[in-house]
Amino acid sequence: MLFSSITFLYYFLPLTLALYFIVPKKFKNFVLLIASLFFYYWGEKVYIIAMVVLSILGYVFGLLIDKFRDSKLSKVFLILSIILPLTTLGIFKYADFFIENINMIFKSNIELLKLALPIGISFYTFQILSYNIDLYRGNTEVQKNPINFMAYVSMFPQLIAGPIVRYSNISKELNQRKYSFEEIAYGINRFIIGLSKKVLVANLLGEFCNIYKTSTEQTVIFTWAYAIAYALHIYFDFSGYSDMAIGLGRILGFHFPENFDYPYISKSITEFWRRWHMTLGGWFRDYVYIPLGGNRVSKLKWFRNIFIVWALTGLWHGASWNFVIWGLLFAVLLVLEKLFLKKYLDKIPAIFSRIYVIFWILISWIIFDAASFGDISLRLSMMFGFANKPFINAETIYYIRSYIVIFIIALIGATPLLKNVFTKINNSSNLLNKIKNVFEPITQAILLLSVTAFLIDGSFNPFLYFRF
Repeated sequence: MLFSSITFLYYFLPLTLALYFIVPKKFKNFVLLIASLFFYYWGEKVYIIAMVVLSILGYVFGLLIDKFRDSKLSKVFLILSIILPLTTLGIFKYADFFIENINMIFKSNIELLKLALPIGISFYTFQILSYNIDLYRGNTEVQKNPINFMAYVSMFPQLIAGPIVRYSNISKELNQRKYSFEEIAYGINRFIIGLSKKVLVANLLGEFCNIYKTSTEQTVIFTWAYAIAYALHIYFDFSGYSDMAIGLGRILGFHFPENFDYPYISKSITEFWRRWHMTLGGWFRDYVYIPLGGNRVSKLKWFRNIFIVWALTGLWHGASWNFVIWGLLFAVLLVLEKLFLKKYLDKIPAIFSRIYVIFWILISWIIFDAASFGDISLRLSMMFGFANKPFINAETIYYIRSYIVIFIIALIGATPLLKNVFTKINNSSNLLNKIKNVFEPITQAILLLSVTAFLIDGSFNPFLYFRF
C-alpha cells in the first residue's frame, strides 16, 4: 500500500488513527501492530511470513542474548541473530545475482531461483540486526513484550522505505509516549509536505526521466537535463517518503530520526554523505565501519574499510553491478578527499566546491539508474558529446520548456531557502506569526486537494526505494 494512494489516505489511515486514539494506552501497540501487519499484507500476501518469522527470531534471540549475557552463549546467540536474517536477505535479494555471475564466469547453467524481493526487507532486517547488536553491546535494554517488539519492527510509517529506526531511538516511546496537539499538528504538516514532495514534484520529474529513456531523439542537453531531473526525482521521492514517515510517527507519538539535510548544498562528497540517507550511513558506520577498525588503524586498512563499506552500501541498494560501481565511485572520491582533496575544497570559494559535488553526484546517479553497462557507457558518452548525438534539438527544447516550472520548484525546494524564510517568520513579530498560522492550514488543505486530484487522475506514482 502506497502512502501516496487514495486507499491509504482516505481509508486505511483515518480508520487506523481513529482506532489508535480511541483505545486505552495499553492497547495502542497492539492496534499499531495489527494495522502494520494489515498494511504489509496488502502488498505482500505471501512474504509477510518472512517478516513475521524474522521478527520472532529477533525477539527470541534478544531474550537469549540478555539471559546468557555473562557467558559465551550470549555471543553465540548474537552471531546466530546476525547470520539468519542476513542469510534470508541474501537468498531473496542476491541469490540470482550470484548465480548469474557464476554462470557467466564458469559457463555453467545453474537455474535461477527467480524469487520476488519482499518489500522493505532491507529496512526491517537492518532494524532487527541493530536491536540485537545494541543489546549485546549493552546500548539498549531487552524488550520482553513480543507485541511491543513486533510493533517496532513492523511499524507501518517506516516499514517499507525507512528511515532505518533503531530500537534504542524509540525504546522509551514504545513503552510510554506522550501526545499533544502541537506534536500531532507538526506530524500532519510534515506528512502533507512529504506527500506533496512525492506526488507534485518527484512524480513529475519521474515522468521527465521516463520520457528521456524512451525518446529516440536524445541529445547532449537532454541527457544533462535527465541527469538533473533524476537527481531531483530521487531526492524528492525518498526525502518525501521520509517526511511522511516522520510525520506519521509524530502523530503516533514517536520521534523518528531525520534522514535528509539538504544534501545538494554540500561542499564535499564527505559532507554529502552526512546529509543523504543519514540513517543508512549511520547504520553502516556503527555496525560495519567501526567494527572493522574505522580510521583507528593503518592507512591501508582504513582505506580498505572505506571500500568494504561502500561496496556493501552499493549492494544494499540492489543486486546489480551498477550499484557496486556506484558505491565504489564514492569510495574512491572519499579516499581522495581524505588524502588531499578535502583541504583544497575547504579553501576554494564555496560555489566551486558545490559544482564539484553536483558534478560527481550527477555522474553517480547516471550509474545508479542504469539498467546495464551499455546504458552507463552510452549516457556518459552523450553527456560529454562522444556519442555522435546532436547538442540540442527541437524535442529537447519542447520537453525542457514543458517541465521548466517543476525544475525551478525542485531546485529551490532542494535548498534550505524556504525553510530559512519560515524560520525567520517564526522568530519575527507576532503579526507575521499570526498570518502564518492562518495561512498554514489553508496551504495544507490546498496541497492535499492538489495531491488527491493527481492521484485520482492516475498519474505516474511509483516509490523508487521500494525495490531496495
